[in-house]
Amino acid sequence: MAGIVQRLEHRQVALYLAAIALGALVGWLAPGTAPMLSVAITPLLGLLLFATFLGVPLVSVGRSFLDLRFVGAVLTVSFGIVPVVVFGLSRFVAADRALLLGVLLVLLTPCVDYVIVFTGLAGGARDKLLAATPLLMLLQIVLLPVYLTLFAGPAAVALIEVGPFVEAFLALIVLPLAAAAAVQFGARRRRVAGAARAIVTLLQALMVPLMMATLAVVVGSQLAAVGAQAAALLTLVPLYVAFLVILVGVGLVAARLAGLDVPASRALIFSGATRNSLVVLPLALALPASLALAPLAVVTQTLVELVGMVILVGLVPRLVPGSPSGADRS
Repeated sequence: MAGIVQRLEHRQVALYLAAIALGALVGWLAPGTAPMLSVAITPLLGLLLFATFLGVPLVSVGRSFLDLRFVGAVLTVSFGIVPVVVFGLSRFVAADRALLLGVLLVLLTPCVDYVIVFTGLAGGARDKLLAATPLLMLLQIVLLPVYLTLFAGPAAVALIEVGPFVEAFLALIVLPLAAAAAVQFGARRRRVAGAARAIVTLLQALMVPLMMATLAVVVGSQLAAVGAQAAALLTLVPLYVAFLVILVGVGLVAARLAGLDVPASRALIFSGATRNSLVVLPLALALPASLALAPLAVVTQTLVELVGMVILVGLVPRLVPGSPSGADRS
């Protein structure tokens, strides 16, 4: 089993690209499967995050929250620099209200779920990022209406519902985190230690297959909808690529200015570049029918980002060279 896991991890970037290609093929050849695949996204992502949290010593999360230098850098990038970048990029679609709202919704909200997975794959500080997650989630709920008012006008705020944010946070963060804490606690109790350790071993072995399944399902479930509006959405691809490139550069500079170590620097880059697309998608879907392009703008960002994240898993360790500590290794 250990040998198989090592081979999977060694080839993980190629495997993730293959999963994205498979999802695209299914979405293209069998568009009728999209509703079924969409239903599978949340359970798969929750299981993936459960496996990720199992690999993070949760006793260290409390200490990581006290790392004010890292938390300050993450908040500065996410809520200070990112809005400036997003305002500039969004001006290219400002004439189309649906595309503008979609772009603003997805780019103004920092990721709080699979960013932890990608950070771990690149040798980043998953525990530090996990500790910052509640703050990131709370602040984006509070500040999103402010930024939407400034960038799209007061009428845009009235169209947004907060409920999906809360539901996603409970389903994708609180529940998997509580389950992981229970298993880690059980591993220290003699009666259930064997079963708890078996769960940890199994889920860690399934990390790469789970990520592959998640990528394939997300792409397969959304490709047909995006393809139907390809002409309108194609203009967004350069904006989303530009956002990734700019935020990687911003993350590198911010990490150096903050004097962060290697794992924290990598985590900061991923936190700045990765967006909360799977959480804000329900918000976009709840918009009026006249703004039907908004959720597709969010989905387009997801597709661009998934490819970008797979590339960054291999690129970020080269941009921030060095050996991460054992606790931070994927």
